[in-house]
Amino acid sequence: MSAKKLLAATLSLALMTGVFTGCVGNGSPGANEDGNADGKALAKVEITNVSYDPTRELYEQYNKLFQDYWKETKGQEVEITQSHGGSGKQARSVIEGNEADVVTLALEGDVDEVRKAGLINDGWVQEFSKNSAPYTSTIVFLVRKDNPKKLNDWSDIVKPGIEVITPDPKTSGGARWNFLAAWAFADKLYGGDEAKSKLFLKKLYANVTVLDSGARGATTTFVENGQGDVLLAWENEAFLAIKEHPGEFEIITPSLSILAQPSVAIVDANVEKHGTEEVSKAYLEYLYSDEAQRLEGKNYYRPSNPDILKEFSDVFDLKVTLVNIDDEFGGWTAATEKFFADGAIFDQIYSK
Repeated sequence: MSAKKLLAATLSLALMTGVFTGCVGNGSPGANEDGNADGKALAKVEITNVSYDPTRELYEQYNKLFQDYWKETKGQEVEITQSHGGSGKQARSVIEGNEADVVTLALEGDVDEVRKAGLINDGWVQEFSKNSAPYTSTIVFLVRKDNPKKLNDWSDIVKPGIEVITPDPKTSGGARWNFLAAWAFADKLYGGDEAKSKLFLKKLYANVTVLDSGARGATTTFVENGQGDVLLAWENEAFLAIKEHPGEFEIITPSLSILAQPSVAIVDANVEKHGTEEVSKAYLEYLYSDEAQRLEGKNYYRPSNPDILKEFSDVFDLKVTLVNIDDEFGGWTAATEKFFADGAIFDQIYSK
């Protein structure tokens, strides 16, 4: 080969080598999976969290916290898409094709509907600590300043002339917690007499003037639109309303309420399809970290870590009697069949 041809070949080879070297780390053949010079990930990963109504503010803050954590530990950017609505509607959206990587819904029963559709593996409740409930809440009354109607307990809101705002148990997880908290009170009041408890709930729902599809919609009806004397609300939603409208409302904690345990789960079929199992699992596990638990407390959710919960004893009433879904109602499957299935007790006591 002539010197001239040899020089041209050498230059061509050098140019090609430079091109391919420049491609390494950007998804080209020969690039390592992650794209760093030292082999660490830089490519962006995307996940979707399908959640329920009142968690908008919490996850807006938590997602930033997790993104920083994931970038620091894995060297990888993560983009998180949020979806919010009534918990039951959100569960159905996943079943019908919303390709969530994780669900963070209002109750175990909604997550289990996604499992029944074949998208979540059996045993999901035990996959994370505290039965996959990283934070809890309860049901309280939000009333107008100085509580003009003197609504202090469940027996007060069934009186004639009281206007109650609560979401629809057919579409809202929070609404089901509301219903069950009221039923638990009636059950104790009447010594387990189911006929009397049904009449108590019938009176309560006869006072319901607006039945929104989700908790946030019910809050808007009460707070923004000025309808109703009392809002049956998630504790965190009530605190948020007071924070955003100082001096206008008060929280009343009834003598008995329910331990509301919002549930989280990986949507196994979707993460396998998307290749996002590792980041999705970490996203839910990090909800139990001390930093995330304190963030949950600051957003008026009760941290599942008892030591961190004590740090918020000046915020939450930790002495209120709280029944739980398993002991009081035999779990969500039994509660759904008895109260919320078509033709069950809710349908029997409520007429639109």
